[in-house]
Amino acid sequence: MNTLPPLAGYAVYEYLLVLTPHEDLRNRILHIRKEFQEKYKTLLQGGKPHVALLRFSQYRLMEERIVNRLKITAQGLPPVKITLQDYGSFPTHTLYLPVTSKIAIQNIIKEVRTSAQRLMRLDAEHKPHFITDPGIIISRKLPPEKYEKIWREYQHRHFTGHFIADSMLLLKRPEGSLVYEVVQRCIFENLPVNTVQGSLFT
Repeated sequence: MNTLPPLAGYAVYEYLLVLTPHEDLRNRILHIRKEFQEKYKTLLQGGKPHVALLRFSQYRLMEERIVNRLKITAQGLPPVKITLQDYGSFPTHTLYLPVTSKIAIQNIIKEVRTSAQRLMRLDAEHKPHFITDPGIIISRKLPPEKYEKIWREYQHRHFTGHFIADSMLLLKRPEGSLVYEVVQRCIFENLPVNTVQGSLFT
């Protein structure tokens, strides 16, 4: 028996809120990914390099409300300097470039959590996941035996990079898809708190 597809508004999407580096840094990271893939015969990571802030699943019909709330939240945030330093890992499967300017990230996440967390909760089992250890992925889903060899080399390697994040980007993809599309760029305007609070409650 065939099941009917969900009504357009009730289709569930996976959303990702990210900070994106400038083009030069993005190209440096893409080059590292390509070299890594060629050396270790791993899957080439798709998508543009980014620092993830949070991910969540939600009905399509909630998207406009979430976008509006994120845009207003961003208005009260200042642009921030994001610094990447050396390499980190999540045993036993992922290599990444860690963010060392964690306070800047935590401040953004705190504001988003306060203003928009309720809108991002699909149900009791699908709550928004806020990233506690931010960074930019070089390679994920590594086989454990390959991971050990890679980490022995990369824990001694050095990398430095930084960029000014003047906005955050909301991305989405249908459940089960691999490709994200851009929903909205939310610009950090550093407006006075009273202005932002007024916008939140109008």
